[in-house]
Amino acid sequence: MSTLENLALFQAGWLACVLGAVHGMPAIALPVAAAIVARHVWTSRAPRRELALVGLVCAIGAIFDSALAASGLIVYREGVLIAGAAPYWIVALWALFATTLNRSLAWLHGRYALAAILGAVAGPVSYWAGARLGALELGPPATALATLALGWAVILPGLMRLARAGDSPVAADRAAAPSSLARLP
Repeated sequence: MSTLENLALFQAGWLACVLGAVHGMPAIALPVAAAIVARHVWTSRAPRRELALVGLVCAIGAIFDSALAASGLIVYREGVLIAGAAPYWIVALWALFATTLNRSLAWLHGRYALAAILGAVAGPVSYWAGARLGALELGPPATALATLALGWAVILPGLMRLARAGDSPVAADRAAAPSSLARLP
């Protein structure tokens, strides 16, 4: 998968997840995200590592967004299975985001200060766009956006460090060495 294809699929998936929530169909996020993640993993040099990274990013994202929801800084109306927890469509977005870490965002590997700046800007912008479309509500907006900026300034460099650690040549050799099963998609 090319960098451009990865970026395009992420953006298409973001729109599907957000617009699904806007139009009362948050479940659309699940098959869309699953298809994009499957395509990403299938074309990866290290499918098991990429799948593990997706799972880890989903867990981190679910915790982060659940904390935001529980605090009232973000209000989700669709796809919430447990009050105060992140909705499943936002966790699907985290899975989609994970697919970019070693593809379209690979240029951030080792550039943690830049990742922090990008996270502090792009993270809140993404939530703000989702709020403008009606998928979520920011409350109170200034506090929510500041919290998102701080959270993403920490999360994005951390995710880049995780992705880079799993993408190292030594890790790739170890993942491929045990058996031919390591290359199974």
